[in-house]
Amino acid sequence: MNAQPSRGSEIDAEELGRRSTAILRLGLMMLGSGTASYRVKQGMRTVADALGVEQHAEQVTLTEITATSRVGQAFRTEVAELGHHSINADRIARLDRFRRSMPSPITPEQVHATLDEIASHGGMYNRWATAVFAGAACAGFAVLNGALVIEVLVVFVAAFLGQLVRRELAERHFNAFGTVMAAATVATSTYVGVLGLIGSIGPGLEIHASGYISSVLFLLPGFALITGALDMAKSDYSAGIIRVVHGTTLTIAAAVAVWALSLVSPLDTTPRAAVAMSVWTEISIKSVASFVGVLGFALLFNSPMKMALMAGFIGLVNVPRILLIEHGMPAQTATFLACTMLGLLAAAGAAGGRWPVITLQVPASLVQIPGVLAHEAIVSLNKSDYVQATAGILQVLLVVLAMLVGLVVAKFLTDRHWAFAS
Repeated sequence: MNAQPSRGSEIDAEELGRRSTAILRLGLMMLGSGTASYRVKQGMRTVADALGVEQHAEQVTLTEITATSRVGQAFRTEVAELGHHSINADRIARLDRFRRSMPSPITPEQVHATLDEIASHGGMYNRWATAVFAGAACAGFAVLNGALVIEVLVVFVAAFLGQLVRRELAERHFNAFGTVMAAATVATSTYVGVLGLIGSIGPGLEIHASGYISSVLFLLPGFALITGALDMAKSDYSAGIIRVVHGTTLTIAAAVAVWALSLVSPLDTTPRAAVAMSVWTEISIKSVASFVGVLGFALLFNSPMKMALMAGFIGLVNVPRILLIEHGMPAQTATFLACTMLGLLAAAGAAGGRWPVITLQVPASLVQIPGVLAHEAIVSLNKSDYVQATAGILQVLLVVLAMLVGLVVAKFLTDRHWAFAS
């Protein structure tokens, strides 16, 4: 049986080092799984208290943690850099469950034993499964963007191949910017190539932006952007700004590939005429597309099936958002309302520590990204129509900001500790 941790002056430098290392390891695992920095700090302070560390201070960025543990007059400061990180919703949930149920007191050996057990659970899905999830998520996007049936099928194939490339490069620890650019190039090239091949042997098809842009939306860095916004709302700018910059950089990497191919193959960005159907048929189609899109994203983030299904149902708030926009409400207003409701539903779904809220929020909100509008702005830039391009970019920014602000408002309303703690 492990001895209980001693406190105060009984801790020597070696023992303080052992405890500090256990605290830092927990922080690195949480950071490497993609959770927000405020949650990393909360986890580190929880284990520090359980280990008998009197004071613990930490600074967390996207890839680094600096932590100081103090007992009496003795202190130890450690700096650690994260070599590799990837989104892992299952690990986020396991680590959060450990944080919530951690016994006190606890020993460093017990902490390491639990972390070893959590680390033993790798990815839940192989590369072929994640490629299917990416294809399904993008196909759902394509339906919401008004793509034709044949375009939706081609989007699935394009995103499937793009995700295979992304996972292969990621497992080889290739540069993140280059990985996204390569995956986007494969996805868009496949989409254009397959539609061109279909056109050469059958009726011609215009390459419309609704399907083209949907083929790369599996590359959206949702966790980085949303956790960055939440960190900045907590005034943690050292973490939040870096996360948002990281997410923006990856978005630019995908946009470069999308833009480059659009120069070679002109795209049709004119709005398509609405297909005549009943209101309930339209709602049913949009509901299924939203659910499948969110479910695909959640599984792509390595969510357990029950968590992914919960995120899928929460993501149905996208349907009334679309209907409000179609009936004249500004897109940013409808998006703010939808994301506020989404955040409230995610908090309810995660009640009692069942799952971390962030693992439900991120996939459920990604189907609200205005991808086609962003691409129209890029096309306008190609045509040197800077007025239209600027207007499009501002509209995209307003919608994205509305998403983030809505989630932050929901966090204020549902998480007292997050809203009031310093």
